[in-house]
Amino acid sequence: MELTPSFRLLLQHFRPVFTAPSFRLFVLVITGWALSCRHRYITECIFTAGQVGIGHWSCYHRFFSHYAWSLDGLCQILAQQLIERFAPDGPIVLAGDDTLCRKRGLGLFGAGMHHDPLFSSKALKVFSWGHDWVVLALLVRLPRWAPSKVFALPLVFRLYVNHQGLAKGKKAKQTKNKRRHGGAKAAAANKKKKKWRPANPNHRTRPQLLVEMLHLLAGWFPQRQFVLCADSAYGGRSVLGNLPANVDLISQVHPQGVLYQPPPPPTGKRGARRKKGERLPGLPGWADDAACPWQQLAFDQYGLHATLQVKVQRALYYKAGKDRLLTIILTRDSTGKRPDHRFYCTRLDWSARDVLSAYASRWALEVTFEGGKQVLGLEDPANRLPKAVRRTAPLALVLYSLIVLWFDMVGQQWVRFPQRPWYRRKRESSFQDMVTTLRRKSWEEKLAEVVSPSGRYKKWLARVVEWAARVG
Repeated sequence: MELTPSFRLLLQHFRPVFTAPSFRLFVLVITGWALSCRHRYITECIFTAGQVGIGHWSCYHRFFSHYAWSLDGLCQILAQQLIERFAPDGPIVLAGDDTLCRKRGLGLFGAGMHHDPLFSSKALKVFSWGHDWVVLALLVRLPRWAPSKVFALPLVFRLYVNHQGLAKGKKAKQTKNKRRHGGAKAAAANKKKKKWRPANPNHRTRPQLLVEMLHLLAGWFPQRQFVLCADSAYGGRSVLGNLPANVDLISQVHPQGVLYQPPPPPTGKRGARRKKGERLPGLPGWADDAACPWQQLAFDQYGLHATLQVKVQRALYYKAGKDRLLTIILTRDSTGKRPDHRFYCTRLDWSARDVLSAYASRWALEVTFEGGKQVLGLEDPANRLPKAVRRTAPLALVLYSLIVLWFDMVGQQWVRFPQRPWYRRKRESSFQDMVTTLRRKSWEEKLAEVVSPSGRYKKWLARVVEWAARVG
């Protein structure tokens, strides 16, 4: 089975990353991944691509675990294609976040216990075993065929490995019965002892991984200006204090964060110059300050349909950004459905509407994670070796970006919405519609080789193709 030639043409751009044999495997894996209607195991991709019995199946596993190709090199070409198509000029708006892929097995490289936002609530925090991926994505608007939507197209990926992942998840050896060795008092004393862990120089936090990807992307496009939108987990000193020169940041101020006025001009007296000015009121004090009136902004866009009251000022978020001057925006929902928030932006020439509009578009990355997991099987790969774990799952997100790119170039002319009397208002394509269009076009071209699409089996052929495109 093969994908449509218009999609295979996009894959040709990645040929410099691979050798000739490995590029052939790359195309086959992408084909099986896109057309599979079951779990995206490597063996399932082999079956869907029609390669059972053609060569040994271990070649496909070794493609991820041993073959000499670079995921960053692949991401560089992907970023070049996406930015050239969707952001040829002006600032490039990015979104950064992490997502949990649940796994099983203690011997799985890089797996650990991570906070699970899907199962957690305000009253109960739930942790799940799996891989935590930090993703940097390009935010794009496609007004031709999706005027009300924003798409987040993944560009670069990093696997976050905590201390459990560094230990490969192996349980520490414990005695079966602590009472046999000193009784309850000895067991309680041993429990209080802190477990010593040797410092690992290779361990990096999620914010540090995001900064690493930002420096990588900024180095690929040194002449372009980037604007990153990230939540409060990536708004602290680790990110704000280590941004590349051509990257700006939009994030949230911590609820207890302290803001300061810019330092006053030098007085000419002896001594070091002041690094910050007077301390500004906190969030409640600023909100109640009558000397600074509220401004009203109405939003009706993707991710934000509300009327907000805002206050704007220039200040220093000294604990996170030192002496870097920031635009601080205080927001209040006039309906009371949202709590008050303080946002900051390092780009001083953007208005409050520009900042809040860009930050609201960050929600598209969560939709990308959902589509990657439910449609492309981001959580499915069962690799265990380090290099295979780091390179297999990101292929689902690479495929996500390629499908949106293909759909914007040629695919949207072939989209067909099914006739549903209960849903007649659908006008814009979702990611599931894009995948269905790619599958339908590929199956139509393949079946046309054996059955005439205009013959006596026309209706039967259309039903089979539609079923093959929508299954899974």
